[in-house]
This record gives sequence, C-alpha cells and structure tokens, in this order.
Amino acid sequence: MTFLHPEFLYYMLPVIVILFALLLTQKDPQKSFFSDEVMAKLQVSANTLTFQARNALFFVISALMVIALADPVIKDGKIAVKEKSADIMIALDISDSMLATDVYPNRLKLAKQKALELLRLAPNERIGVIAFAKNSYLVSPLSFDHDAVRFLLANLDTNSITEQGTNLMSMLEVVDKSIKNDSKKYILLLSDGGDDSDFSKEIAFAKKHNIVVFVLGMGTTQGAPIKKKNGEFIKQNGKIIISKLNEKIATLATQTGGVYIQNVNSNEDVKRMLQEIERNAKKKELKSQEIEKYIPLFYYPLGLALLLLLIATSSMSKRVKVEVPAAFIAMLMLFHTTASNAVVLDFMELHDAKSAYAQKDYAKAAKTYEEYAKKADNVGAYYNAGNALYKMGKYKEAVKAYEKAYYNNKKDEAKLRANLGNAYAKQGDLKDLQNAVKEYEKSLKLVEDKPTRENLEMVKKEIQKRKKQQQKKQNKQKNNKQDKKQNKKNQQNKKNQQNKQNKQNKQNKKNSDKKNSQKSQGKSDKSDKKKQTKSQKQSKEESQHQKGDKKKNEQQRKANKQKKKEQSQKPQELKNKSKKEKAQKAGSAANAAKAHDKMSNAEEKKWLKKLGKNQTSYLYMLNANNNSKENTNEKPW
Repeated sequence: MTFLHPEFLYYMLPVIVILFALLLTQKDPQKSFFSDEVMAKLQVSANTLTFQARNALFFVISALMVIALADPVIKDGKIAVKEKSADIMIALDISDSMLATDVYPNRLKLAKQKALELLRLAPNERIGVIAFAKNSYLVSPLSFDHDAVRFLLANLDTNSITEQGTNLMSMLEVVDKSIKNDSKKYILLLSDGGDDSDFSKEIAFAKKHNIVVFVLGMGTTQGAPIKKKNGEFIKQNGKIIISKLNEKIATLATQTGGVYIQNVNSNEDVKRMLQEIERNAKKKELKSQEIEKYIPLFYYPLGLALLLLLIATSSMSKRVKVEVPAAFIAMLMLFHTTASNAVVLDFMELHDAKSAYAQKDYAKAAKTYEEYAKKADNVGAYYNAGNALYKMGKYKEAVKAYEKAYYNNKKDEAKLRANLGNAYAKQGDLKDLQNAVKEYEKSLKLVEDKPTRENLEMVKKEIQKRKKQQQKKQNKQKNNKQDKKQNKKNQQNKKNQQNKQNKQNKQNKKNSDKKNSQKSQGKSDKSDKKKQTKSQKQSKEESQHQKGDKKKNEQQRKANKQKKKEQSQKPQELKNKSKKEKAQKAGSAANAAKAHDKMSNAEEKKWLKKLGKNQTSYLYMLNANNNSKENTNEKPW
C-alpha cells in the first residue's frame, strides 16, 4: 500500500499529534483545588463520556481524516495511454468563383459550414487549414485546438487573397511543406475545381510526396453567375461568366487514393467524407505514456472517522446499553454504496481467490476472479479466471475469459496469448487448432519463448495430420460416390440391355410368327391352288359328262318318238308286248328283291352303280344301257 499524497502525513499529522497530546495531558482545573475523594463526592454521576475519552476519540478521528487525505492506494499494474491522430489538412478555395450562388447561400459560405462541421465531428484529430486561390497560404497548422482553428476558418473570405485564380499545385506544395514527415498526408479539398481539365501534374506531385486528396465538390454542373459585393456580375469580354462545377477534379481524388463527393444541402456529405478519411488514413502515434493503475483505499479511514465522530458527539453512556441512533444507520446506508462495498471486499476477495488457486480449488478461484473482474472491471482478473478455468478443463470458458483480458507490457501479453493458444489447442477441433496457431504466433512476435515455439510446431503438425485425414476421408467419400454412381450406371445399362434383349426376342418372335403365318398361308394357297385345279378338272369332266348325257337324252327322245310312231301303227302288238314286259319286269324285280337279302355289300354297290347310270333325277334310270365311258375320278356325291 502506498500514498498518492504523502505530504498530508508529513505536514498535518505531527501537528495533530502535538495538539492532542497537550489536550490529553492537561489536568482538570477543579482537581488542582480538590482531592479525588472530594471531587467524587461533589460530582454528579452522569452516563456520558468523560472529557479525556472524548478528546481521545477526536484525536483518532483527526488522524484518520489526515490518512484519508493522503489517498492510500494499492498498485494494480500499468496502463499504456497512446495518443493517435490522422492529421487532416483542410484546403479551402477562396477564389471569386466560390461566390457563385448555385448553392445556398453561396459556395464559399457553404464550404466553410462543411469545414466547421468536420471540426465538430472529429474532436480527437489534429486539423489545419490552408486557403488558396492563385497562391496558397497556411491559415492554421495542424492543431488539437479546434476553437482557434474554428475562429481562423470563420473569418476567411475572398478578400483575404488579392490575386484571384485556382492554383492547386501551389496548394499541394504548401501542404508538403507544412506537414513534414514520411507518412501519408491527407487533404480535404473544398473547391469548385477551377477551369483546368488536366490534373496530371498535380496527381504526379501528390503521388511523389505521399499526399492523398479527398475532394468535396462545391457547386452544381448547371452553374451560376458570380456576383460581387457591389452587386455587379463578373464579366469577360463584355459577357457575364457562368461558373460551373468542374467534375474532372474527381480524377485528382481517385488517382491519389482519395474519394470524390459532390456537396449536398445536409451534412451527410461531410459525415461520409470523414468516414472515408478514417477508413483510409493510418493514424500515427503522437504520444505514448504508461499510467499506474491503483485501487483506492481512502474509503476505509474516512468511513471509520465518521463513525467515531458520531460516537463522540452523542450522549452514549459507558455503562447503560442504549440503541443506535437512526442517524447513524442512515450514515452507514449512505456510505454503503456498491462501489465502496466492492472496494472494501476487493482485497479480501483477491486473497481468497489466490489461496483457493494455491489449494487447487479452481472452481472457487475462477468464480471469485470472475466476480471481481465484473465488479472492478479488472482485466487482470479475467486472466487469472481463465487460468483457473483452464486447470478445471473448461477450455471454452477459459478462452472467453482470456479474450476479455489484455496487458500493455509485452511480457504479460505474450503469456496471455500463449495461454489462449493452449486453451484453443486443448479443444482439439481443426478450427480451434488454427486459432491456437494464430495466438502462438502473436505471442512469439512479442516475446520469443521455447515452450511456446514447441507448442506451435506440434499444433502445426497436428493440423497437417488432420488435413491429410480429412483429405483421405473426402477422397474415400468421393470414391464411394463414384462407385455408387458407376454401379447405378452398370445396373441401368444391364437393365437397358435386358429390355433391348426382351424387345429383340419379342420382335424375333413376331417375325417368326409372321414367317410361319406366311408359310402356312403359302401352303394353304398352294393347297387351295391344287384344290382349285382339281375342282376345275372335275368341273370340266362334269360338263363333258353333262354334254354326253344331253346327247344320250336326245337320242332317247328320238327313239321314244320312233317307238310312239311304231306303237301307233301297231297298238295291239305293243299292248301285248308291254304287258309281257311288265310281267317280266315285275318278276325280275321280285327276284332281285329276293336276291337282295342274299347279296353282299360289294355286290349291292355294284348293282346300285349299274342301276344308277344315265340317271337324271332322284329315280333310278331304267332305260337302255349307256355306252358312254365311266369317269373314274368323279366323286360319289
């Protein structure tokens, strides 16, 4: 524990000690006249503090207040405070063309408003001002005193420079001379662009001297005439000049690494421009300082002094028990704030956490460190909590705790990064191993450490091994997918071949059936042809037979006519003869009937055949024998 203002102890505490020493050693004036026995009888017993006791309390109260004024603290590490800035030089065009009123109220006044807004939006940046027309002048160097820069900027007008024109090269030369360092220089140019169409010289100069130009174009492409204070318009060759925004100045911005934005009525263009400057600019460190961080302890002596003051000024008895006044309770509640409570218990909590960690009670140590870190916003406590969680095997929680911690000195920061890498490596995933490599490399950049280097190499080997395994697994999966695709393809081909074979078999069967049908058709056609030829032959024979029968019938008719003539001539003879013939025929028929029973089938057929000759009807023909030849091929039907 140390005192930030020990002078209070040196100058005030000795005086207080001497003063109260005199008061405490001073005797009661009545005791110089009376003995102690007489004084005991004369004094009335009162339940209050004695004079000396009250003086002693006041002495202690005074000493405690002096100690509180000395500001006792406990050192809690160091914090590095760095002052950085992206130096911005505002280059304001104050030529007569900036008096054009195509924007409200005119280009120059609007440009000054934009520059003042930039000063308001960037309070932590060094800003300077250059005014230029045909020649350029440094209005304000780079400065954190924005009030002074604002004052100088507000008083600029077109009368500040007598020579008119727009010479950007002279402005760049002034910027190069005013900002002398090797780093990049950033200019915010507020101009209407002048009349030049080629800025190649300015671009080459800016690139050579590391100047980045950000252009905020003032005006419009339609333009407006330029009005002087006396009310006249600027003329050239008797004609009123219309000044327009030269958009070709955008090349100066884009080719030097800057940004070109055309002005708008609101302040959005300035906000956007500042964002682009901060995004592209590399802030340089102007000043770096380490500041001690302390835990204040003045609450303790001050609180105790107030408590004793209440006791000393009250009428509390030494013997009789009385209740604590309500005012005392109110004072305790007043001073028992969250902050003071945290500070009162901080030292004890840290001691308990350290002892728990030493006794390997990591759960208690981690919990205590985390609670303390949240209350006191102590980044070192997060580191200790991460160590305890790491010992417990809770690597994810340890990573979260380590990420909240940071140190300003390289040695402690290197340890933090190394432990964070160990926590990542213990988790075992490929992504965690890659994060571990990053943390190890950060640690080694700060401080070279052999164990950290060995851990880094081991983790890199493990990452390579994991990647190979992963690659093998991917290749295997890829091969399996290809095999599956090939099998499916083979099965599909096989199925297609089977379908083709079945179709071919069906087609062959159809063709064979067709051929068979054609063959059978051919055979039937042949048989039909044979039949037709045979039937034709038979029909021919039948026609011939019928012709023969007709001839026979005609002959028979002639014979019958002849017989009728003869019968008419000899009727009686014929009658007699017919009777005899009838009798003979009847006898022959009877004999034939008798013989029929005794004939065989062959003989019967023979007789029937004989009897059926020259038959023209369903009756058997019994006339004379026909001498025509028999047709042996004729069918019986």
